[in-house]
Amino acid sequence: MENTAQSERSALLYGLAAVLLWSTVATAFKLTLREFSPIQMLLVASVVSVIVLLVICQIKGTINQLSSVFLANPKYFFLLGLVNPLGYYLILFKAYDLLPASQAQPLNYSWAITLTLMAALFLGQKIRKQDWLACLLGYLGVLIIATKGNLLTLSFDSPLGVGLALLSTLLWASYWILNTKNKTDPILVVLLGFLVSLPFSIFLAWYEGLGWSSISLQGWLAVSYVGLFEMGITFVLWLTALKKTHNTAKVSNLIFLSPFISLILLAQIIGETIYPSTVVGLICILLGLAVQQIKFKTRNRNCADSNK
Repeated sequence: MENTAQSERSALLYGLAAVLLWSTVATAFKLTLREFSPIQMLLVASVVSVIVLLVICQIKGTINQLSSVFLANPKYFFLLGLVNPLGYYLILFKAYDLLPASQAQPLNYSWAITLTLMAALFLGQKIRKQDWLACLLGYLGVLIIATKGNLLTLSFDSPLGVGLALLSTLLWASYWILNTKNKTDPILVVLLGFLVSLPFSIFLAWYEGLGWSSISLQGWLAVSYVGLFEMGITFVLWLTALKKTHNTAKVSNLIFLSPFISLILLAQIIGETIYPSTVVGLICILLGLAVQQIKFKTRNRNCADSNK
């Protein structure tokens, strides 16, 4: 049994491991997309993720719950699987295919701000003044990144790529809203989503009709890495970190490291040009997220005080 100090250290280590792994996936996306189409990439990464999550569930002893959980609400899990991973990752991978990863990744990072607006629309949650400020900062950052700082011209290198990156934030936020009242083991939920989506991914890959024989070993390793560390193991590390900590905000703040580490890796490994506008835009998005977190903690503290 861990004491509090050990538990907090473990939580930080798990959280830091998750953040460092997530920092590498934008680079892995671009390496994979050199040889795979977005549909092929989705199929293979999903298969890898299913294998990994099945092993994790077997180790945890929850795998025997899989069929009963699904049969309790099959329509819900079909919808969940179509939203994520099928819709979300297919659109996200296409956005990365059309845009430099140094643009696609920060744009996708605005999903938490999108979630605020959608939670107000679908869950009836109140949008506070600080949430509007967060939205303003976040979407200002999106515009700065998408236009490379030329806000007055509103000229985009790839309007479709920008649109898909922003659409991915809607799908990811929708996924979390759908999960709001789900009390099932989250690892089982993610696994069921992948299992539901697999037949659709197989059909889309078959319909696309692209060959597989020309893909190199590096390509197979890159797509396996995506399946392991974007969709599989890292999710479990992050959940473990949140479960072990008594200070969720402290662990959650680690995620602010990820986009900057990711930009460094993209510049060093892929050789992408990191525009100053990308850094400025990313800082705006992160400031928006910080505004939300600071106010959230303040609200929680006020609630705690009122309950004393």
